[in-house]
Amino acid sequence: MKKTASILFILFLTAIMQAQTRTQPKPGVSPTVNIKKPQTFILPNGLKVMIVENHKLPRVTFNLAIDTAPYAEGNKKGVNELCSNLIGNGTKNISKDVLNSEIDFLGANVNFSAQGAFASSLSKYAGRILELLSEGSLHPVFTQIEFDKEKEKLLEGLKFQEKSVPFIAERVVNALAFGTNHPSGEYVTEATLNNISLEDVIENYQTYFVPEKAYLVIVGDVKYKTIKPIVEKLFSNWKKGNVKEIAYVDPENVPFTQINFVNVSNAVQTDISLVNTLNLKMNDADFFAAVLATNILGGDFNSYLNMNLREQNGWTYGASSTIGSGKYVTKIRSTSAVNSSATDSAVVEFIKEIKKIRTVKVSNEFLNDVKAGFIGRFVMKAEKPEATARHALNIETEDLPTDFYENYIKTINAVTPEDILRVANKYFLIDNTRIVIVGKESEILPGLEKLNIPLFHFDNYGNPIKK
Repeated sequence: MKKTASILFILFLTAIMQAQTRTQPKPGVSPTVNIKKPQTFILPNGLKVMIVENHKLPRVTFNLAIDTAPYAEGNKKGVNELCSNLIGNGTKNISKDVLNSEIDFLGANVNFSAQGAFASSLSKYAGRILELLSEGSLHPVFTQIEFDKEKEKLLEGLKFQEKSVPFIAERVVNALAFGTNHPSGEYVTEATLNNISLEDVIENYQTYFVPEKAYLVIVGDVKYKTIKPIVEKLFSNWKKGNVKEIAYVDPENVPFTQINFVNVSNAVQTDISLVNTLNLKMNDADFFAAVLATNILGGDFNSYLNMNLREQNGWTYGASSTIGSGKYVTKIRSTSAVNSSATDSAVVEFIKEIKKIRTVKVSNEFLNDVKAGFIGRFVMKAEKPEATARHALNIETEDLPTDFYENYIKTINAVTPEDILRVANKYFLIDNTRIVIVGKESEILPGLEKLNIPLFHFDNYGNPIKK
């Protein structure tokens, strides 16, 4: 028995040694992706319709998207969320139960919100599903009973969330980064919800759910000449609105690195976020390099932050970075939930890794691995209906060149280590960073005070307070 075990062990070691001496396979030629172009027409009311025929499967998807600029809701924050929750609860012509029953009977998926609607079904039911989508979107019924139910759900959810460290951290991060008068910085409270009436929801729908800000993308087993007259019949009577876009002053980053501390006495871990605001549009020359740089810093398992905080130090289950992009101001955020006892040490390591990506060129091997991951995910999703619809919408709403997705792989492969270094210095502004820390004061504050980083105290809503 011992001899057999020894032989197996020797064979196991031999296999490991052979595996270590094998040459890693070289990356193959980048795949070619067939990006389908939509056929487009515009209704007199401004609705832009894009149709992509794809007859591989007998399915069709409809995506109605409202591209309204962000707007602040003020002392009635939550009205748009309530509007989203109420759309789809029946229409002026079809009750909620009858609508849901027919959708289920047809084996379809239909969802509504204040930002539009989505439906998918077998293509043989395409005409009827589009009718139901237009009926639910253009003729919703808002009742006091349903309004009271949805409002109560939101109020109950708030009570539960007030005990959640991640929820408090998210609210404070946005409030401090953007300001509470900005659409991205304001937050829902019990007071703002109680200020909202059913009439406010109806007014919100009538003001912002309008065709001149809308796109209808149809992808699947349909013919342009067949579906076009159906769209014209169902959506031509949708009346134009009068949306007035409000300009907001872009928030400024802090003049020096600082800790913004929030005490949550029931916290069992510390939530750490390092935040900068930025303007990064998808058509910017820096876009792909900035996205890849963020992934290198904290976008996947092998990223700088995760390998440091999780693998080397064991302080967390994971650390990550995300970067926003689009027409409006957004943020880059590096974050993790760490053991309370390691809070001050984790802050030091966050700063170290951000400084590293700003000063040390990433290796070609690591960069190529990150690129391969991006390209692989893009290829896997590229021809799916939801991806096709998203690509068509992005080209229109983000002012992208028509060949943006055709050149996607080539543009990613063109990013160099020098590009990563350049965009890291441009966007990862470690000398102008808010370090938002939410945790148990008695356990973590003494360590933070020893870091010699300016420290300011805030309550759970981002209001400054004394220590």
